[in-house]
Amino acid sequence: MTYDDLHLLIDYNYWARDRVLDAVSAITPEQFIRPMGNSFSSVRDTVAHICAAERIWITRLKGEKPEGLQKPDCLPDVAAARKEWTKLEGEMREQLARLGPESVERTIEYQDLRGNDQSDVLWKMLQHLVNHGTYHRGQITTMLRQMDAAPPKSMDLIAFYRERNRKA
Repeated sequence: MTYDDLHLLIDYNYWARDRVLDAVSAITPEQFIRPMGNSFSSVRDTVAHICAAERIWITRLKGEKPEGLQKPDCLPDVAAARKEWTKLEGEMREQLARLGPESVERTIEYQDLRGNDQSDVLWKMLQHLVNHGTYHRGQITTMLRQMDAAPPKSMDLIAFYRERNRKA
């Protein structure tokens, strides 16, 4: 994996984020917090989980110890979720730039949320972060369909590549 590949993954992650948030912004505030019986109860709780996980990984990239997962109610509405997730994107891009191209194969040591020592290579950490987000965006898509709301535009990786090629 190259530094450019990592940027491409991060670009995909936030492109897909925008698509899911565009779809979520069309539901009502009640639908946003409605319990749906999923891994995380509601669309809001799932969005909050994705953001919280990204915050944890960014904190680890900074060499700091995360304090735990933020509570879903810190994102009371879609506007707050979009603001938080956009802030996270800026921080992620800042960390990737700070670490630089030579860091792609760098092993980063940290403690997981249970206090266990862990170490992972940067490209694997970022690949995990993007894959984690993909999994939960799929859950949000399912919850939207269960509410008879319009799902997001395709968030498939190949759709991202095709769109980029058209713009190039």
